[in-house]
Amino acid sequence: MPRLPKQNYHDIERIIEMDFLRATEAAALNSLKWLGRGDKEAADAAASDAIRGMFDLMNICGEVVIGEGIKDNAPGIFKGEQLGTWLPGTPQFDIAIDPIDGTTNISKGAPNSISCIAAASPEEGVKVALRDVPSFYMTKLSYGPRVIQYMQRRGDNLKLEAPIPETLAIVARAVDKRVQDIVVMMLDRPRHKEMVDEIRGAGASLRMIGDGDIAAAMAPAIPDSGVDLYMGIGGSPEAVLAAAESNVSAATCNAKCGRAMRKNEKNWSKRVTKKNSIEFILPTIWPTERTLSFVPPASAIARFCAASGPRAQPPSPIRF
Repeated sequence: MPRLPKQNYHDIERIIEMDFLRATEAAALNSLKWLGRGDKEAADAAASDAIRGMFDLMNICGEVVIGEGIKDNAPGIFKGEQLGTWLPGTPQFDIAIDPIDGTTNISKGAPNSISCIAAASPEEGVKVALRDVPSFYMTKLSYGPRVIQYMQRRGDNLKLEAPIPETLAIVARAVDKRVQDIVVMMLDRPRHKEMVDEIRGAGASLRMIGDGDIAAAMAPAIPDSGVDLYMGIGGSPEAVLAAAESNVSAATCNAKCGRAMRKNEKNWSKRVTKKNSIEFILPTIWPTERTLSFVPPASAIARFCAASGPRAQPPSPIRF
């Protein structure tokens, strides 16, 4: 089969943004055959191959600054990898990428696997458009636009160190609900036992998920998702990608990062200290306004979200 011609971005109908979307779409479709097959690494490798193939057609100088596969030696697209043709004069992009977030989900035929790319092009005088996050795990807190608007009006503020009942009370006032009606989403991990006890003690309800915390962190910004708040400890690359989407959807994802290995996750609270952690609102880590976030378009979602179970799927990448 002959190769497709490389793209010419002087043609307005072939803009870079659409080619990024095509890359996530190709990842979704190429990994579909591994749905429910029990081989998450094969699904991840298929998605990674598809994305590399699409970038081979794109006239950009792309460098992966936040990639996957570092934590657990899984196949993937790694930090420092160059994507695109790198022809002289082509635009530069710093890229954060996760070919599949939720590989365990797709291997089991479970919902909420998603393919994500965030890219930023340096502005004049800016050397780094998208910064690496120096940790494997982050403590995260994600909430939707109604909470942001409420805090702007009333002066309330959500902090990661704040007591959970206080955080739940602010969110409840913002979305005009009782605390008992607030729904919090969180990864089902042993490290969250204390958080789970506090949330239930305050009267709020939980939705525990096995994997896929990019989709989960996006949930509070999605209308009718039924999720008011996402909190917990999860992967750093996933936090950056979720924050990029939040930056587009007017939601906010706060995070604190610390150097904690997966095998020591039970000692997380002891390892994250003021000396080895930083707290920030993730969308602020880009010193450029040209930040793009991509998930597969509806044409791919309708097929890829077969990873959510039945073949007949609604036209939405995330279902809760």
